[in-house]
Amino acid sequence: MGGCVTRSEDKIVRVGGDPDPALGIDPPTSVAGQEWREAVPNDRLAHLVKDALRGLSRGLQMRLTEHDVSFGHWTFLRILWEHDGLTQRELSDHAGLMESTTFSALVAMEKLGYVIRRHLPENRKKVHVFLTPEGHALKDTLVPLAEEVNAIAVRGVDPADIAATRRTLVAMVQNLIADEADGLKEQRRMPSTRQVSRIIDRSERRRNGTKAAGAPRVSKAP
Repeated sequence: MGGCVTRSEDKIVRVGGDPDPALGIDPPTSVAGQEWREAVPNDRLAHLVKDALRGLSRGLQMRLTEHDVSFGHWTFLRILWEHDGLTQRELSDHAGLMESTTFSALVAMEKLGYVIRRHLPENRKKVHVFLTPEGHALKDTLVPLAEEVNAIAVRGVDPADIAATRRTLVAMVQNLIADEADGLKEQRRMPSTRQVSRIIDRSERRRNGTKAAGAPRVSKAP
């Protein structure tokens, strides 16, 4: 669905449909989500959770931008506010991200003056990450923004329903953690992005090879 383009306050706004690469605009969460919910009213929980996360992330990023902080940096800041001094690997595990992604983010955050990375005398191999005074100070500014977005998300929702939703989400997380642990016992592992790309590439080569082998030979005219 393409949607339409309107102008609001001299800014091009795409109403509905997919993002327009030419305009570089992502459709508003409310519009894109509403269209999908109307098409699939009984959609799976996974998709609803994804839509909710997308809306929460966008709402927070709009506010973080006013303070020159990216959502990616927020992810690490909120962990370090609770667990300052983690190793780079521990920080990756807490964030659920690849170490290479964490490394790139920390380099940028160090240049911005939010963190410092250093080795401790007892173990020179591990790199620990510490907040600077500026990084610590951001907590008082940014946490209220996240609280505001969360409050907006549940506006008009009965407190009992919010509590039930929280219990349900916690149970879902625990069930999925257990499922992944069971998968590890059965030698099922979560592949990296690079591994997934290799698997898809091999599959495409096999498929193309099969098509080439099964294609009829075309004789050339004499």
